[in-house]
Amino acid sequence: MEERASADADVEFRTGDPVIWPLPDFDAFYEREFDSVAALAFVLSGSRLASDDLAQEAFLAAYRRWGEIGRYDDPGAWVRRVVANRSVSLVRRTLSRTKALSRLGERPEPAPEMSPDTVDVWRAIRRLPKRQAQATALYYLDDLSLDDVAAVLDCSVETVRTHLRRARKALARSLDA
Repeated sequence: MEERASADADVEFRTGDPVIWPLPDFDAFYEREFDSVAALAFVLSGSRLASDDLAQEAFLAAYRRWGEIGRYDDPGAWVRRVVANRSVSLVRRTLSRTKALSRLGERPEPAPEMSPDTVDVWRAIRRLPKRQAQATALYYLDDLSLDDVAAVLDCSVETVRTHLRRARKALARSLDA
């Protein structure tokens, strides 16, 4: 096979081989952000099994558009928004599946291993309206500032405060019952 060298690097490749150029800084970004994004996916979806997949899908989407996403002030906010949106879709699909399985008499997968209080809290959070649940998870689990949560959810800081206030009130009522 014919071998050629790249004009701008000391890289050799054979004709016909796919050329995959690493995107600058993506690996460091992935290493730095993956655990917290996967944790966010877990609390929003309620599925330990799905959380890594949701995070991987979000990072894959970022990788495919890294030329654009990598120039954002906070690419992590973009990835978290993708995870938040995909988690909502997963919860909807899971709810539909659970309803169908219950009609057929089968049991859904068991809940992840957590203390009963923690399970109850996150179950209650997942029952909140979508944006309240997302804001709560980003703020309390991911420990993001109000400004960062606003960037992820693409809304104002005041809107985030409103979502958090309403979520706390709803959780207080729900968890007291």
